Amino acid sequence: MKNTIVSIQWLKENHHDKEVIILDASQQINQTKVFPEFQGIQIKGARFFDIKNDFSDTTNPLPNTIPSPDAFAKAAQKLGINSTSKIIIYDSLGIYSSPRAWWLFQIMGHKNVWVLNGGLPAWAKENLPVEKSVKNDYESGDFESNFNSKMVKSKEQILNNIDSKEAILIDARSSDRFYGETEEPRAGLRSGHIPGAINIPYTDLLENGLFLSKEKLATVLPNQEKPILFSCGSGVTACIDYLAYEIIGSTNSKAIYDGSWTEWGQIESLPIE
Repeated sequence: MKNTIVSIQWLKENHHDKEVIILDASQQINQTKVFPEFQGIQIKGARFFDIKNDFSDTTNPLPNTIPSPDAFAKAAQKLGINSTSKIIIYDSLGIYSSPRAWWLFQIMGHKNVWVLNGGLPAWAKENLPVEKSVKNDYESGDFESNFNSKMVKSKEQILNNIDSKEAILIDARSSDRFYGETEEPRAGLRSGHIPGAINIPYTDLLENGLFLSKEKLATVLPNQEKPILFSCGSGVTACIDYLAYEIIGSTNSKAIYDGSWTEWGQIESLPIE
């Protein structure tokens, strides 16, 4: 099966596969200010994938930036993840931070990784096995990173693309933020968007915490022949748009602008619209 999403039915049937590792990539604080319906619980047997602390570069002043391949590998090994592991990732909002964790594994060269469509809410509402959220110690895994630098872009590359137009830039933020009609949730950031960007709010790709069907996604996402770059507030929800293109079978070259608007919006010399 394609390494994009799996249903709760699939996970229910494969829950006891010894190669399957379930990761909870929920974030306790998010910029949407939406609080999860189910708190303090996890899917039975899940391991906590701490994006903020263990799987981000905490020395970088920008939030959620990619850790070094070595740091990622060590953190993954600590969770007991092996090179042969089949990784299923979910979050407590349905679809929010789990695609970011999925993308991190992709960029580190691990392809056997999927997002649980609907996440914890879909699982819990079917009365499938859950337990109190816990942090455990695991036997160290043998995960190794094989970093693909082509899957991430810097502000310099984004700036160059404004003139070259070699790639399409998609901004996953809400339309009011994109058009500068509201203040940014993070203090000190200008309002607006990167010149030439297209706005596809990540919320337009979801319904009731699940991705739209492949057919519906294909009608929402512009068909592009150029490489596609993705941006958002801090590199998290951009991965939802990225994954959506993977779901519809897009073969375009794709990359995330990891600094996203948190970086671009605070640098006065960078152009905005």
